[in-house]
Amino acid sequence: MTRPKRPHRQIYRISGQTYLWLAMLIFGASSAVTRKLTEIGAQHFIGNRNPISLCNVLFVGNLCALILLILIYGRQWNKATLKQLSRKDWVSLTAVAILSGALAPGLIFQALALTGVNNVILVGRLEPPLTLALSVWLLRERVNIWEFIGAIAAFVGVILTIILQPSTETMMNMGGFGLGIGEFLAAVASVAIAASTIISKKHLSQIPLGIYSIFRTALGTVIFFFIALVLYGRDHFADVLSPFLWQWMFLYGGLIVVVGQSFWVKGLKTSTVSTASLISSFGPIVGIIAAYLILGEAPTRPQYIGGSLILGGIFLSQVGTRRQTSSGKVNSTPAQQQVETGMGFKGI
Repeated sequence: MTRPKRPHRQIYRISGQTYLWLAMLIFGASSAVTRKLTEIGAQHFIGNRNPISLCNVLFVGNLCALILLILIYGRQWNKATLKQLSRKDWVSLTAVAILSGALAPGLIFQALALTGVNNVILVGRLEPPLTLALSVWLLRERVNIWEFIGAIAAFVGVILTIILQPSTETMMNMGGFGLGIGEFLAAVASVAIAASTIISKKHLSQIPLGIYSIFRTALGTVIFFFIALVLYGRDHFADVLSPFLWQWMFLYGGLIVVVGQSFWVKGLKTSTVSTASLISSFGPIVGIIAAYLILGEAPTRPQYIGGSLILGGIFLSQVGTRRQTSSGKVNSTPAQQQVETGMGFKGI
């Protein structure tokens, strides 16, 4: 009876990792797909407006995502579960919704309009070392020397990616050197995501993923809508009801949210946190390859230099994670929300 069970469990474990890899391919390509959608919209102007503007992509994409998330996780929104949430939980959920549901996506989408996709992807890797530093400082978490060196290498790589950029019109002078506005916005978004992750780790670790995801998406969408109205005026969402926009957004939201999230959750159920962390670390590589294949955007010299250090930092961090796993210090049980909050920005 024991012999037929072994290959069955092995196949099941491998299939879980396959789901994670498929999800990572989808998430990694999301930024390039977002830029491509705006280019498609530029070929189908309504009047003198692009119906698939970045603001419309974020707003309508989030609405589509919210509909799909409710279909997936709606059952978790019941009276019994909601009564267990304290006022502190709701305050923390609101803070996370503002930071990672409205502020960070808005900044990243604006960064995509001002700089290359590869820059946004690489500068976005500022978030993991920031999260690590804040975890040590605020949560008193312990890290090994490999994780520490890896975080430093990744941080230096991001800084080099930013400061080695050639001069462009969208640069501002910061202490004698030029800083790209798009890169700066991506960096601020990384800070917001890191802060959101710390709040989630400290106060929301027991909140069901469905309540967490739906509340963050819903409130974040509403906040972003009103901020955009104040900054850009009512005409900015003039084409928000365009059928052309919605058909692409349902495809985008369905692919990124439904397929991507479903694959990720399915994979997490049969994989360890360390395995999920390792697979998610390949996000920058997938993103850069997708930018080349979808947009024809080849890496520049500063991106090669900074990206090499970032990838080296990711490798060292994974060595540290593996050492902790082998010593039994890391829980091997899949922690769905823990990895979810550490994933960062995934297109919507």
